[in-house]
Amino acid sequence: MAAGKHTQRPPVRLKRTKRKSTKGSRKSILDEMAPPELAAVLQALLKRHPELKAEAEAAAIGMVSASTVEDIAEGVYDVVTSLDLDSLHGRAGSQPWGYVEPSEAAWDLLEEPVENVIADMKRYMQLGLKTAAETICCGIVAGLHKAKSAGADGLLRWAPDFAEEEACNAVFELIHACTGKDRRAVHDRLVAAFADLVPNWHEMLSQTAVRALRGS
Repeated sequence: MAAGKHTQRPPVRLKRTKRKSTKGSRKSILDEMAPPELAAVLQALLKRHPELKAEAEAAAIGMVSASTVEDIAEGVYDVVTSLDLDSLHGRAGSQPWGYVEPSEAAWDLLEEPVENVIADMKRYMQLGLKTAAETICCGIVAGLHKAKSAGADGLLRWAPDFAEEEACNAVFELIHACTGKDRRAVHDRLVAAFADLVPNWHEMLSQTAVRALRGS
């Protein structure tokens, strides 16, 4: 190589790195929405595409019917036994409207979550979803029976008759929510189910079912 001469190097070519596709990695806004927001989206979608209503109804019935007696019972048992004596603070004792006995406050606190489940049960019956409504009723009864049998501490000790009375209330409300022609069939199915589900409550619940059948 002659002095003073430089060989010409080829230009360096940078390799272009491929960007990773973000397709599918971004969360959908639907994943972040609260249930009321999702309900509003569904209503808007069905309004825009009424042809999807039958499919949406079928999916809704499938979801409602998926719950078992065991599922409902476990939920009722958990909510009833999870309430402890600390829950009474602010609900028992001197109140602006007068004095509230701890037993009365305990009953109210136990009743509130179970009444929400009973409301769902009645709504399903009114929609004609008899099997789902009967499943909820049996689940409520089984969950309350389990809580009573477990001798759970907490608020149940302040309201010792709550489990039996609320179970009877659930049975009465379900049969009472039926149309006249369906009452007898629902009555018969429930009474038969209780014989296996809660044998030591069977007579009590059967008597309640008869009263509901008569509308009294």
